[in-house]
Amino acid sequence: MTTRTCKQLIEEYPRRSLQFPHTRLPIVLPDGDTRDVYNISSPFSYHGALILLGRVEYRHNEDSDVVFFCRESGKWVPDKRFQVLKHLQDPFYTFIHGHLILGGVQIFETAWKETSYRTVFFKETKPFSFQQFACGPDGMKDIRLLELSDGCVLVTTRAQGKVGGRGEIGWLILHSVDELNPQVFSSANLFEDQFTSDEWGGTNQLHMLKNGKVGVLSHIANFDDAGNRHYYCTCFWLDPKKGKHSPMKMIAVRNNFEAGESKRPDLQDVIFSGGLVRMGDGTARLYCGVGDAEAHCISIPDPFSEWENTSYVS
Repeated sequence: MTTRTCKQLIEEYPRRSLQFPHTRLPIVLPDGDTRDVYNISSPFSYHGALILLGRVEYRHNEDSDVVFFCRESGKWVPDKRFQVLKHLQDPFYTFIHGHLILGGVQIFETAWKETSYRTVFFKETKPFSFQQFACGPDGMKDIRLLELSDGCVLVTTRAQGKVGGRGEIGWLILHSVDELNPQVFSSANLFEDQFTSDEWGGTNQLHMLKNGKVGVLSHIANFDDAGNRHYYCTCFWLDPKKGKHSPMKMIAVRNNFEAGESKRPDLQDVIFSGGLVRMGDGTARLYCGVGDAEAHCISIPDPFSEWENTSYVS
Protein backbone atom coordinates (compact mmCIF):
# COMPACT_ATOMS: atom_id res chain seq x y z
CA MET A 1 0.00 0.00 0.00
CA THR A 2 1.38 3.39 -1.03
CA THR A 3 1.69 5.86 1.85
CA ARG A 4 -0.20 9.06 1.13
CA THR A 5 0.48 12.49 2.55
CA CYS A 6 -1.88 15.07 4.03
CA LYS A 7 -1.71 16.98 0.75
CA GLN A 8 -2.72 13.95 -1.31
CA LEU A 9 -5.58 13.07 1.03
CA ILE A 10 -6.91 16.63 0.89
CA GLU A 11 -6.80 16.62 -2.91
CA GLU A 12 -8.88 13.40 -2.92
CA TYR A 13 -11.44 14.79 -0.45
CA PRO A 14 -14.51 15.99 -2.43
CA ARG A 15 -15.93 18.19 0.35
CA ARG A 16 -12.75 20.13 1.15
CA SER A 17 -14.22 23.47 0.02
CA LEU A 18 -17.56 23.16 1.80
CA GLN A 19 -18.15 25.21 4.94
CA PHE A 20 -21.19 24.43 7.06
CA PRO A 21 -22.91 27.09 9.21
CA HIS A 22 -23.71 26.87 12.92
CA THR A 23 -21.36 23.97 13.70
CA ARG A 24 -20.28 25.18 17.17
CA LEU A 25 -21.85 23.17 19.96
CA PRO A 26 -23.91 25.09 22.57
CA ILE A 27 -21.75 24.27 25.61
CA VAL A 28 -22.22 26.50 28.66
CA LEU A 29 -20.06 26.68 31.79
CA PRO A 30 -21.24 28.34 35.02
CA ASP A 31 -21.18 32.15 35.19
CA GLY A 32 -17.64 33.41 35.72
CA ASP A 33 -15.95 30.28 34.33
CA THR A 34 -14.06 31.58 31.30
CA ARG A 35 -12.37 28.35 30.30
CA ASP A 36 -12.58 26.86 26.82
CA VAL A 37 -14.24 23.51 26.12
CA TYR A 38 -12.83 21.47 23.25
CA ASN A 39 -11.72 17.97 22.17
CA ILE A 40 -15.09 16.62 23.19
CA SER A 41 -16.22 13.00 22.93
CA SER A 42 -19.28 11.97 20.98
CA PRO A 43 -22.43 11.80 23.16
CA PHE A 44 -23.38 8.49 24.76
CA SER A 45 -26.25 7.18 26.89
CA TYR A 46 -25.56 6.64 30.59
CA HIS A 47 -28.21 5.83 33.23
CA GLY A 48 -30.95 7.33 31.10
CA ALA A 49 -29.12 10.55 30.22
CA LEU A 50 -27.16 11.69 27.18
CA ILE A 51 -23.60 12.54 28.28
CA LEU A 52 -20.77 14.41 26.57
CA LEU A 53 -17.16 14.55 27.82
CA GLY A 54 -15.16 17.74 27.30
CA ARG A 55 -11.62 19.00 27.81
CA VAL A 56 -11.90 22.23 29.82
CA GLU A 57 -8.98 24.64 30.26
CA TYR A 58 -7.93 28.27 30.21
CA ARG A 59 -6.70 29.76 26.94
CA HIS A 60 -3.23 30.56 28.32
CA ASN A 61 -2.25 27.06 29.54
CA GLU A 62 -2.88 23.32 29.07
CA ASP A 63 -3.75 22.35 32.66
CA SER A 64 -7.11 20.86 31.81
CA ASP A 65 -9.90 18.93 33.49
CA VAL A 66 -12.42 16.54 31.97
CA VAL A 67 -15.98 17.63 32.68
CA PHE A 68 -19.17 15.62 32.11
CA PHE A 69 -21.93 17.53 30.30
CA CYS A 70 -25.64 16.73 29.92
CA ARG A 71 -28.37 18.28 27.76
CA GLU A 72 -30.53 20.91 29.42
CA SER A 73 -32.87 23.27 27.55
CA GLY A 74 -31.05 22.67 24.27
CA LYS A 75 -27.58 23.29 25.71
CA TRP A 76 -24.76 21.19 27.12
CA VAL A 77 -24.16 22.07 30.78
CA PRO A 78 -21.95 20.45 33.47
CA ASP A 79 -23.61 17.43 35.05
CA LYS A 80 -23.07 17.83 38.80
CA ARG A 81 -23.67 14.14 39.46
CA PHE A 82 -20.20 13.34 38.12
CA GLN A 83 -16.82 14.01 39.62
CA VAL A 84 -14.51 16.23 37.57
CA LEU A 85 -11.45 14.30 36.35
CA LYS A 86 -8.54 16.60 37.21
CA HIS A 87 -5.41 17.21 35.11
CA LEU A 88 -6.77 15.15 32.23
CA GLN A 89 -6.94 15.92 28.50
CA ASP A 90 -8.71 14.57 25.41
CA PRO A 91 -11.38 12.31 26.97
CA PHE A 92 -12.81 9.20 25.34
CA TYR A 93 -15.12 6.35 26.31
CA THR A 94 -16.03 2.79 25.37
CA PHE A 95 -18.20 0.00 26.74
CA ILE A 96 -16.42 -3.29 27.52
CA HIS A 97 -18.52 -6.27 28.64
CA GLY A 98 -21.36 -3.90 29.45
CA HIS A 99 -19.27 -1.59 31.62
CA LEU A 100 -18.37 2.02 30.83
CA ILE A 101 -14.62 2.62 30.50
CA LEU A 102 -13.35 6.21 30.38
CA GLY A 103 -9.92 7.44 29.40
CA GLY A 104 -7.83 10.53 28.79
CA VAL A 105 -4.32 11.91 28.65
CA GLN A 106 -2.86 12.59 32.08
CA ILE A 107 -0.22 15.30 32.45
CA PHE A 108 2.34 14.70 35.20
CA GLU A 109 5.77 15.76 36.42
CA THR A 110 8.58 13.23 36.20
CA ALA A 111 11.24 12.61 38.85
CA TRP A 112 13.48 14.93 36.82
CA LYS A 113 10.94 17.78 37.12
CA GLU A 114 9.99 17.49 33.45
CA THR A 115 6.42 17.47 32.14
CA SER A 116 5.26 14.24 30.55
CA TYR A 117 1.99 12.50 29.69
CA ARG A 118 0.36 9.07 29.51
CA THR A 119 -3.05 7.63 28.74
CA VAL A 120 -5.02 6.54 31.81
CA PHE A 121 -8.19 4.47 32.12
CA PHE A 122 -11.07 4.66 34.59
CA LYS A 123 -13.79 2.14 35.41
CA GLU A 124 -17.12 2.67 37.14
CA THR A 125 -17.08 1.93 40.88
CA LYS A 126 -20.70 3.00 41.35
CA PRO A 127 -23.11 5.10 39.27
CA PHE A 128 -21.51 8.46 38.38
CA SER A 129 -18.20 7.59 40.09
CA PHE A 130 -15.01 6.31 38.43
CA GLN A 131 -11.61 5.11 39.58
CA GLN A 132 -8.36 4.82 37.64
CA PHE A 133 -7.40 1.17 37.06
CA ALA A 134 -4.75 1.18 34.30
CA CYS A 135 -2.36 3.40 32.39
CA GLY A 136 -0.27 3.31 29.26
CA PRO A 137 3.44 3.95 28.91
CA ASP A 138 4.84 7.43 29.47
CA GLY A 139 4.71 9.50 26.29
CA MET A 140 1.87 7.62 24.56
CA LYS A 141 -1.43 9.26 23.57
CA ASP A 142 -4.30 8.02 21.39
CA ILE A 143 -4.80 4.58 22.94
CA ARG A 144 -8.30 3.26 22.25
CA LEU A 145 -10.23 0.10 23.17
CA LEU A 146 -13.05 -1.87 21.54
CA GLU A 147 -14.85 -5.06 22.56
CA LEU A 148 -14.85 -7.52 19.65
CA SER A 149 -17.64 -9.96 18.82
CA ASP A 150 -15.80 -12.82 20.57
CA GLY A 151 -15.41 -10.83 23.80
CA CYS A 152 -11.73 -10.04 23.31
CA VAL A 153 -10.52 -6.43 23.42
CA LEU A 154 -8.91 -4.68 20.47
CA VAL A 155 -6.35 -2.07 21.53
CA THR A 156 -4.94 0.58 19.18
CA THR A 157 -1.85 2.52 20.22
CA ARG A 158 0.44 5.29 19.01
CA ALA A 159 4.17 4.69 19.24
CA GLN A 160 6.57 7.65 19.10
CA GLY A 161 10.33 8.11 19.21
CA LYS A 162 12.96 5.59 18.20
CA VAL A 163 10.12 3.20 17.37
CA GLY A 164 7.25 5.01 15.69
CA GLY A 165 8.94 8.27 14.71
CA ARG A 166 6.52 11.19 15.06
CA GLY A 167 3.62 8.80 15.65
CA GLU A 168 2.49 5.49 14.14
CA ILE A 169 -0.67 3.50 14.90
CA GLY A 170 -0.31 0.03 16.40
CA TRP A 171 -2.75 -2.70 17.39
CA LEU A 172 -3.01 -5.77 19.61
CA ILE A 173 -5.75 -8.00 21.02
CA LEU A 174 -6.23 -8.84 24.71
CA HIS A 175 -8.60 -11.23 26.46
CA SER A 176 -9.62 -8.63 29.05
CA VAL A 177 -9.01 -5.05 30.19
CA ASP A 178 -7.37 -6.61 33.25
CA GLU A 179 -4.34 -7.22 31.00
CA LEU A 180 -3.79 -3.50 30.37
CA ASN A 181 -0.32 -2.33 31.45
CA PRO A 182 2.46 -0.16 29.96
CA GLN A 183 4.48 -3.16 28.74
CA VAL A 184 1.52 -4.60 26.82
CA PHE A 185 0.92 -1.35 24.94
CA SER A 186 4.56 -1.18 23.89
CA SER A 187 4.31 -4.64 22.28
CA ALA A 188 1.70 -3.60 19.70
CA ASN A 189 2.15 -4.37 16.01
CA LEU A 190 2.71 -1.13 14.06
CA PHE A 191 1.26 -0.09 10.71
CA GLU A 192 4.38 1.39 9.15
CA ASP A 193 2.75 2.34 5.84
CA GLN A 194 0.26 4.98 6.99
CA PHE A 195 2.43 8.07 7.49
CA THR A 196 5.51 9.57 5.92
CA SER A 197 8.46 10.30 8.22
CA ASP A 198 7.51 13.97 8.67
CA GLU A 199 3.81 13.36 9.36
CA TRP A 200 1.97 11.52 12.12
CA GLY A 201 -1.45 10.42 13.31
CA GLY A 202 -3.46 8.38 15.76
CA THR A 203 -6.75 6.68 16.59
CA ASN A 204 -9.71 8.59 18.02
CA GLN A 205 -12.53 6.04 18.16
CA LEU A 206 -13.23 2.43 17.14
CA HIS A 207 -16.49 1.12 15.64
CA MET A 208 -17.47 -2.53 15.24
CA LEU A 209 -18.78 -3.07 11.70
CA LYS A 210 -21.39 -5.65 10.74
CA ASN A 211 -18.90 -7.77 8.78
CA GLY A 212 -16.44 -8.16 11.65
CA LYS A 213 -14.09 -5.44 10.48
CA VAL A 214 -13.43 -2.36 12.63
CA GLY A 215 -14.01 1.18 11.44
CA VAL A 216 -11.25 3.42 12.79
CA LEU A 217 -11.88 7.13 13.28
CA SER A 218 -8.43 8.70 13.13
CA HIS A 219 -6.40 11.80 12.37
CA ILE A 220 -3.35 12.75 10.34
CA ALA A 221 -1.17 15.79 11.02
CA ASN A 222 1.91 17.71 9.96
CA PHE A 223 3.82 20.98 10.31
CA ASP A 224 4.17 23.56 7.57
CA ASP A 225 7.40 25.47 6.86
CA ALA A 226 6.42 28.18 9.38
CA GLY A 227 5.90 25.67 12.18
CA ASN A 228 2.09 25.80 12.14
CA ARG A 229 0.25 22.57 12.96
CA HIS A 230 -2.33 21.07 10.62
CA TYR A 231 -4.68 18.30 11.83
CA TYR A 232 -7.27 16.54 9.68
CA CYS A 233 -9.99 13.94 10.40
CA THR A 234 -9.53 10.61 8.64
CA CYS A 235 -10.69 7.00 8.87
CA PHE A 236 -9.77 3.51 7.68
CA TRP A 237 -10.86 -0.07 8.25
CA LEU A 238 -8.94 -2.67 10.23
CA ASP A 239 -9.28 -6.45 10.12
CA PRO A 240 -8.45 -7.45 13.72
CA LYS A 241 -8.07 -11.13 12.81
CA LYS A 242 -5.65 -10.68 9.91
CA GLY A 243 -4.04 -7.41 10.93
CA LYS A 244 -4.82 -5.89 7.54
CA HIS A 245 -6.05 -2.36 7.00
CA SER A 246 -7.20 -0.04 4.24
CA PRO A 247 -5.61 3.24 3.21
CA MET A 248 -6.80 6.30 5.11
CA LYS A 249 -9.39 8.61 3.65
CA MET A 250 -10.08 12.21 4.59
CA ILE A 251 -13.52 12.92 6.11
CA ALA A 252 -13.21 16.50 7.44
CA VAL A 253 -10.95 19.56 7.33
CA ARG A 254 -10.98 22.81 9.31
CA ASN A 255 -12.76 24.65 6.51
CA ASN A 256 -15.83 22.42 6.93
CA PHE A 257 -16.58 24.09 10.29
CA GLU A 258 -17.68 27.66 10.90
CA ALA A 259 -15.01 30.25 11.64
CA GLY A 260 -13.93 30.54 15.26
CA GLU A 261 -11.12 31.11 17.70
CA SER A 262 -7.93 29.15 18.33
CA LYS A 263 -5.68 28.72 21.34
CA ARG A 264 -2.68 30.08 19.43
CA PRO A 265 -2.11 31.29 15.85
CA ASP A 266 -0.23 28.08 14.97
CA LEU A 267 -3.31 26.00 15.89
CA GLN A 268 -5.86 27.66 13.60
CA ASP A 269 -5.92 24.69 11.20
CA VAL A 270 -6.36 21.99 13.84
CA ILE A 271 -9.39 19.72 14.19
CA PHE A 272 -9.28 16.75 16.57
CA SER A 273 -11.97 14.13 16.00
CA GLY A 274 -13.43 13.21 19.37
CA GLY A 275 -16.09 10.79 18.18
CA LEU A 276 -18.59 9.84 15.52
CA VAL A 277 -22.23 8.78 15.85
CA ARG A 278 -23.61 6.66 13.00
CA MET A 279 -27.21 7.73 12.37
CA GLY A 280 -28.34 4.63 10.46
CA ASP A 281 -29.55 6.61 7.42
CA GLY A 282 -26.25 6.88 5.57
CA THR A 283 -25.07 9.89 7.56
CA ALA A 284 -22.99 10.37 10.69
CA ARG A 285 -22.45 13.14 13.23
CA LEU A 286 -18.77 14.02 13.67
CA TYR A 287 -17.76 15.70 16.96
CA CYS A 288 -14.47 17.62 16.93
CA GLY A 289 -12.28 19.94 18.90
CA VAL A 290 -11.44 22.94 16.70
CA GLY A 291 -8.40 25.19 17.05
CA ASP A 292 -7.72 23.76 20.52
CA ALA A 293 -10.36 26.22 21.76
CA GLU A 294 -13.86 25.21 20.62
CA ALA A 295 -16.17 22.19 20.24
CA HIS A 296 -18.01 21.65 16.95
CA CYS A 297 -20.18 19.06 15.23
CA ILE A 298 -21.06 18.46 11.56
CA SER A 299 -23.15 15.95 9.65
CA ILE A 300 -21.20 13.93 7.07
CA PRO A 301 -21.81 10.86 4.88
CA ASP A 302 -21.26 7.79 7.06
CA PRO A 303 -17.61 6.95 6.26
CA PHE A 304 -17.99 3.30 7.32
CA SER A 305 -21.08 2.35 5.27
CA GLU A 306 -19.21 1.24 2.15
CA TRP A 307 -16.87 -0.94 4.22
CA GLU A 308 -19.67 -3.03 5.70
CA ASN A 309 -19.90 -4.87 2.36
CA THR A 310 -17.79 -7.99 3.05
CA SER A 311 -16.78 -8.39 -0.58
CA TYR A 312 -15.43 -4.83 -0.66
CA VAL A 313 -12.88 -5.38 2.12
CA SER A 314 -12.06 -9.10 1.78
